Amino acid sequence: MAFFEIRQYPIHPGKMAEWVEFMQTVIIPFQVSKGMVITGSFEGEEDKSVYFWIRRFESEADRERLYEAVYQSDTWKNDIAPKVPELINREGIVVQRVLATSLSTMQ
Repeated sequence: MAFFEIRQYPIHPGKMAEWVEFMQTVIIPFQVSKGMVITGSFEGEEDKSVYFWIRRFESEADRERLYEAVYQSDTWKNDIAPKVPELINREGIVVQRVLATSLSTMQ
């Protein structure tokens, strides 16, 4: 059964625009190129210090395969990962795995 990850990241003060640009031009295109399905990317409307994004996985095996392809790649380790802590507080990341209900438009 497919499931989603809703990922919530606390962004360092004054870094939201830079983070969104990095996500949209580097992280999301890279992950999509590896097969990751990104269903949404959001800035907090009221809390300007928070960023959310949603990824979809067909199964746990699919998630494991995609995590390996992304996070064990040289591009991630050498080019992307070193920049991330400059923009977000990694210790404050919250990840929720969720299942779509029968009436959800995201399946």
